[in-house]
Amino acid sequence: MTTAIRVAGLEKSFKELRVLRGVDLEVATGSIVALLGSNGAGKTTLVRILATLLKADAGTAVVGGFDVSGEPDRVRESISLTGQFAAVDEVLSGRENLVLVARLRHLDDPGGIADALLARFALTEAGGRPAATYSGGMRRRLDIAMSLIGDPPVIFLDEPTTGLDPQARLEVWQTVKDLASGGTTVLLTTQYLDEAEQLADRIAILHDGRIIQDGTLAELKQLLPPAEIEYVEKQPSLEDVFLALTDAGAGTRGESR
Repeated sequence: MTTAIRVAGLEKSFKELRVLRGVDLEVATGSIVALLGSNGAGKTTLVRILATLLKADAGTAVVGGFDVSGEPDRVRESISLTGQFAAVDEVLSGRENLVLVARLRHLDDPGGIADALLARFALTEAGGRPAATYSGGMRRRLDIAMSLIGDPPVIFLDEPTTGLDPQARLEVWQTVKDLASGGTTVLLTTQYLDEAEQLADRIAILHDGRIIQDGTLAELKQLLPPAEIEYVEKQPSLEDVFLALTDAGAGTRGESR
């Protein structure tokens, strides 16, 4: 199994605030890894470094076989980043949004690329409508479709279901699963524990600037002993594991970056 993302000893501070304190992480090619963390844990900062939008103070990061610091242009050619809010032009139609991105990437047959993506993301019927008329789930699907133009092998999804209703969240979840089944590597940041349970092959917990645990859902659940209630064994949930590892109930959290 090859590695799509490898991070070692990554550090980042903003003046006196140490956000990342030596992050180590590996993501296998074609897998979905969920990065869990409370507000201020450093999730977005880590993603921005991997996407070459920030420079780390120390440590190394390799994405798609390219060094983030030494080969940023090659990294950008290998990735796509979808932020917390859909970056679509609401005046343009869904198809026009896709065509615009394809043209900006200087790709051949922008119209054909747009039509193929509309079909892939079940947006063909809505393709001619202004994006302003789309539901939250449709906008997010369009946003992800736009990010896939050029077939990047690695995609970063930074809290992709923030503010979506339950049905829209399910639509985005299915989209992410389809991406991974097609061979795309997905690094997903989220605060929603059920989202990590539903999507991730592996789950990494970022706390106080470090990855404090990394494993499958089953492996993380084994970290806590089962509770016995009237002779019925209760397995700990991912939420139990997360709260126990981060002691999330104690103290206050800083603002997220």
